[in-house]
Parts: sequence; C-alpha cells; structure tokens
Amino acid sequence: MQIKHFTIPVFIPELACPFRCIYCDQHKISGTGNIPTTSDIKKIIDRNLSTISNLNTEIEIGFFGGSFTGIPTHQQQAYLEIAHAYIRQGLVKSIRLSTRPDYISSDILKLLLKYGVKTIELGAQSLDDEVLILSKRGHTSDDVRKASQLIKSFGFELGLQMMIGLPGDTKEKSVETANKIVAFGADNTRIYPTIVIKGTYLEQLYNKGDYIALSMDESIDILKVIVPVFEKANVKIIRIGLHPSEDLQGSALVAGPYHVSLRELLETKLWKDAVSPYCINLKNHQNINIFVAEGMYNFAIGYHAENKKMLEKYYKKVKFLLDTNLNKRDFYVHTY
Repeated sequence: MQIKHFTIPVFIPELACPFRCIYCDQHKISGTGNIPTTSDIKKIIDRNLSTISNLNTEIEIGFFGGSFTGIPTHQQQAYLEIAHAYIRQGLVKSIRLSTRPDYISSDILKLLLKYGVKTIELGAQSLDDEVLILSKRGHTSDDVRKASQLIKSFGFELGLQMMIGLPGDTKEKSVETANKIVAFGADNTRIYPTIVIKGTYLEQLYNKGDYIALSMDESIDILKVIVPVFEKANVKIIRIGLHPSEDLQGSALVAGPYHVSLRELLETKLWKDAVSPYCINLKNHQNINIFVAEGMYNFAIGYHAENKKMLEKYYKKVKFLLDTNLNKRDFYVHTY
C-alpha cells in the first residue's frame, strides 16, 4: 500500500529576514501575520495530528515563511525541541525548514541534525546574479551553490525554490536557473511565478511602469519548459504557485499570474499539447479512448474539461481511462 506523506506547516513570516525582497510580504503570502509562540506551535501540531490517520502515513513538521536558521540559536532550539518531541514519541517522522542560502554553516547544520531535521529548502529564487540584484535578494548564485554543497555533504535532503518573472528575468534565464538547480543536486523544488502584492516595492515599480508582470499564458509557457527539466532529473516538484490565502484572493493581489489551481492549468496545457495530434477527422473512427496513468486522469481531461471538449469536436464519444501500468504522462489511444 502506498505511503501518504503529510507536512504540518508552521509559518514564521519574515522572522530573521535581513532584507525585504522587492516582491515579498510574507504576512499576505502565508495568510499569517503573527510570529507563533512555542505554545502556538504545539497547538498547530496537535490540531493537525488530530486530522491525520496514523495508518500508512509519513508525517513531517515544516517551518516555513522566514529564514529559520537566521533567528537566534536559542529560539531555533526552542522551536526544534517542540517538533523533536513528536519525533521521539513516534508521532512525526522528520522536520523540514526553509531558509536563506547565506544562513547556512557547518555549526548550523550540526544543530539541525541533532533535532531530526531531514530537509532544508533554500530560497534560491533565481540563479542569475542580475535578477538577484534587481530583486534585492542580498545573496549571489554562488552563495546558493556553496550552501547546497554543504547541505548535501551533511546528508540532508535539499530543496531549492525558484521564481519566474522576477525583474530582469527572461524565459531563457528561468530555464538556466532550473538547469542549475538540477546541477546543484536538489532533491525537490517549488516554483513560484512572481506576483505583485500590495504594499511591496514591486508594486511601486509596477505602478510606474518599470515592471511588467507575467500574464497567465506567459507563465504557463515558461512552466511548460522548466517542469520537464526537473522531471527528467527526478527532482520532485512539491508545488507550483503560491498557497491560497484570504489576502491573495482579496485586495492584496495587484497583478500577476496567481491562480488557486495553477498546476492544473499547466497540466491541462501539457496534456493538450500531447493529445492535439488526435484532433483530426477520421472517416472510419468516430470514438476515441485515451488511456492514462493513475493520478493523471483529471489533468488529461483538463481544467473545466478543456481537453475533452476539444476532442469532442472531432469524435462522437471521448473517454479517458486509467491504466495502472502507465507512468507520469505516458498514454496510448484507441480509436474505433
């Protein structure tokens, strides 16, 4: 039976961030405005655990939103001690956290090992130095490379997060960032299209016309190229697009390719490209069955059944069927 993985998220918005990146407002992104106390963290973990079955599950606690390894050591230890207690009790398997590449050292990594941290995610965002400077990230691409090497040498799983559509970015630079993330040995990644959030410096640039946000079509066009880069290298894509929050679905969003189902939109386009060659009029074949892998059924049909509707212009009956022997986006077609 397949093991289900769960991450219990604990958000610590902007805690220890030494720079305010021009696109960032973690309070609005995470939907969390307060830095949690140790008591808050315990309540968050207990509440989540009460909703998760312990049968065939692997649970981790994730500290997200800030630069975890940049906060005072005693505070890191206080947070980690709470999480580690759940590991000792057998209720949780491991810990993951996100931080900056310039907040990594051997001493920091030794501390994290002690408390059962398994995965470290670095906010690389781009591996083009011009883009990093324009985005006021405060680190270089080489900082990411060095931190990645050190993390891997200690045996941690490495996550490298990237963004597309940052100031100075291009499709070609995004592809190069994806290739470097693979080369740096990342085990997983998250991909975030840049959006303009109210109250950020990026909003000022946008309002002055000095920054043009990606359209949804432009974003999908870039994602269609970089996602296969990661898939070919077996780098797990944990997420595409920001998590929904009340702020982002309200007045905080100024511009940019934000959508609660961005990955589904992307998968719809990837499947559309795959099945489009079958949009032809066949005199002897009026029906079509498309066999797809488990987990790809809804993606193949498409967002709002977009791909099925496209095929129905050419066939009387269109069926999408599962074949458990198929993997990823492999498929085959039967017309009759």
